[in-house]
Amino acid sequence: MSARKTPKSTIDVTVATRTWTRKLRTAAAVCRRAANAALAVVGPKRAVEVSILLTSDAALRKLNAVFRGKDKPTNVLSFPAESDMERRTAPKGRPRALGDIAIALGVLTREAKTEGKTLTAHLSHLVVHGVLHLLGYDHERDEDALTMERLEKKILARLGISDPYAVPPVKRPHEQTQVSKIK
Repeated sequence: MSARKTPKSTIDVTVATRTWTRKLRTAAAVCRRAANAALAVVGPKRAVEVSILLTSDAALRKLNAVFRGKDKPTNVLSFPAESDMERRTAPKGRPRALGDIAIALGVLTREAKTEGKTLTAHLSHLVVHGVLHLLGYDHERDEDALTMERLEKKILARLGISDPYAVPPVKRPHEQTQVSKIK
């Protein structure tokens, strides 16, 4: 699958808490870059609009409770804007509303630290993951999860980000070798 030339899409990023820009000053730019990379590989041939909300764990917890019935924060949620029928019958020439993505800073930060990733790399991964969901990809079945992971790895590689599913190397204590002096 090669990258496609797509019309200019609109990626709106709302930073809801100042903590985001204190932790990662370039968060909005990282989101736009990751979303555009995903759209270049698997997006529609027409321009789309995507809205990304960078917010708190508390906000994601509320959204997760309301929309998924899970009363806990999560890293990313995606909200497609249209049904399949609406996508097929949308007027030509206008950007298509793809949907919204919300990402929790605290969860992202904890996961990045635990997994030994930079905030930039993990944020990019979550945005790509969210865009794939907006495009109809899912990971409920094993084969669908493998397809989604393959696409995520391909898109992230284009951004210079290593495989997010690779097992991090085991950190071993620094081995010291004693060298005996010859007398």
